[in-house]
Amino acid sequence: MAKNKSIPIKPSKLSVYLYIPNIIGYTRVLMNCFAFAICFSNKWLFCALYFISFVCDGIDGWVARKFNQVSTFGAVLDMVTDRISTACLLVILSQVYRPGMVFLSLLALDIGSHWLQMYSTFLLGKASHKDVKDSTNWLFKAYYGNRMFMAYCCVGCEVLYISLFLLVQNETEKLMDVLKASITEGSLVSVLVVLSLFGWAIKQLVNIIQMKTAADVCVLHDINKKERP
Repeated sequence: MAKNKSIPIKPSKLSVYLYIPNIIGYTRVLMNCFAFAICFSNKWLFCALYFISFVCDGIDGWVARKFNQVSTFGAVLDMVTDRISTACLLVILSQVYRPGMVFLSLLALDIGSHWLQMYSTFLLGKASHKDVKDSTNWLFKAYYGNRMFMAYCCVGCEVLYISLFLLVQNETEKLMDVLKASITEGSLVSVLVVLSLFGWAIKQLVNIIQMKTAADVCVLHDINKKERP
């Protein structure tokens, strides 16, 4: 007698939207909206909410794997939330520090490198933009291959930006003057700046490598397409 095979139940659209990690994602969006609304009136509350939202980025990934609720929508929601929140903070820093172009350049690098990486992932038919096993660059593979290393760099980057926002006193502070003063000052925020600088630098280097690697994939795709009869 043939055994009855259980047929997997296809989830509805609403159920996917209501996955626990996706609900955490919506909470992050609301938290960031409120945080940026009060960023100048209450700096410490802004930084606390911003960092909690950042930490939730790791939590929702763990929840998604734990409850088998991994979804493409959730992954995109995560990345869009990350990029927009970081972009907004960089825009604010560009308005309170001189030269502001430093932060706008970091914003362009962050958005550009991740966009190219996502598009190249699509061209290669990979499931995740973090799949870089075929890369020849050791730092690129180490960054995406080691969760702890990537977490340190990401945390370092965000902590540096938050610390710089807390340190600024006037609307036209010179970036190098604030950095020099914070290093010699020895306060908690100053210590956070020093500790996060290395992780921040590694992440920017990875962004440059990522942009170049992804651009190469796009160019090779065009070359191979033209070679086809």
